[in-house]
Amino acid sequence: MNRLIKAGIIGCGHLGKLHLKNIKEIEKRNQLITLEGIYDTDAEMLKSISEETGIRFFNSLDEMLGEVNCVFIVTPTTTHHEIAAKTISKGIHTFIEKPVTETVKEAEELEKLKRPGTIVQVGHIERFNPAILSVEKYTLAPLFIETHRLAQFNPRGTDVSVVKDLMIHDIDIILNLVKSDVTSIEANGVGVLTDTIDIANSRINFKNGCVANITASRISLKKMRKMRIFQRNAYVSIDFLNNTSEVFRLSEDSDTNLFSLPVNLNGKDYKIAYEKPVVDISNAMKYEEELFFNSILHNQEPEVTLRDGKIALEIAAQIIEKIETNMKQIK
Repeated sequence: MNRLIKAGIIGCGHLGKLHLKNIKEIEKRNQLITLEGIYDTDAEMLKSISEETGIRFFNSLDEMLGEVNCVFIVTPTTTHHEIAAKTISKGIHTFIEKPVTETVKEAEELEKLKRPGTIVQVGHIERFNPAILSVEKYTLAPLFIETHRLAQFNPRGTDVSVVKDLMIHDIDIILNLVKSDVTSIEANGVGVLTDTIDIANSRINFKNGCVANITASRISLKKMRKMRIFQRNAYVSIDFLNNTSEVFRLSEDSDTNLFSLPVNLNGKDYKIAYEKPVVDISNAMKYEEELFFNSILHNQEPEVTLRDGKIALEIAAQIIEKIETNMKQIK
C-alpha cells in the first residue's frame, strides 16, 4: 500500500474554499488521505478561514512544502508556474487549476521538471461534468462540433482573457474527443468591459476533417454551456450547465424500445432513435479530486495530464494571437 497522502491547498479564494470543503469530505472516507493545511498570501483571510474550518494554516509556502507530499494550486494563473516549479521539482504531487500556466513556455518548463512517479493533474473540470460522462458509452467520431459557453460578467477571472478563462474548457474537451492534429485556426473577438478579450469565436480545423466552431463570452445576459456534436448517423447534444445530454442516431434495429421515428433512406427503412442518457448527478470537482488521489495511490497517469493542459494552452494561445492580430488591423 502506498504511503499516506498529506495534502495542502495553496490559494484560499473562491475555488480554494471549494477544494477545501471537498477534500475534508474525502478525508473522512479515506484513511490514506489527510488535509494538512492551507496557505495564502492574504494572511488575514488565511487566519479567518482557519478559525472557521479548524484547518491548520501555514505561515509560508516553504513551511507547507516541508510537510506535505501533495498540493492543490488554486492561485491566480500568473503564479502557477512559480509555485508548480517548486512543488514539482521537490517531487510533490501537484494539482494545478486551469489554465495550467500563463504561457506555453512556462508549461514546457514544468514538463522538463517533472520526473516519473510525480503525479501532475490539470484542473479541466468539465472533463468530469456528468453530462459528458453520460455519453461515454457511445462511439463518438465528430465531424462537426459547435460549442457556446456564455457567462454573465464577473470580475473574478478577468486576469486572463475569456479564451483562457472559459473557452479553454471546450478546447480541452474537443481535443480529447477528436484526437487529431490541428491544421488551421481562425478566430475573432473583442474586449468590451476589460482590457483583455471578453467575447471570442474560433474555428478549428483538424487533419481528420473535423471542424469545431467555438464561442465564448463573459458578457452575456444569460448563462449557457452547450456542445453539439455531429457525426455520421448521429447527433449528440450536451448541456454542461444543466447536466443533461441527448442523442439522436440512425438505427436499423426494428425492435428498439427507444422513442424513434421511421425514415426511409435510399429505399431502406431506418429509425431515428432518441435517447436521453441517464446522468448521475455528481460533484465534478470532487470527482476530479478523487481521481487525482487515486492516480497518486496507484501511481497511474492522471485523467488530465500536464501535457493535456499544455496542448490546450497552445491552442488557446494561437486563438488569442489570431484575435489580437485582427484587432490591430481594425484599429
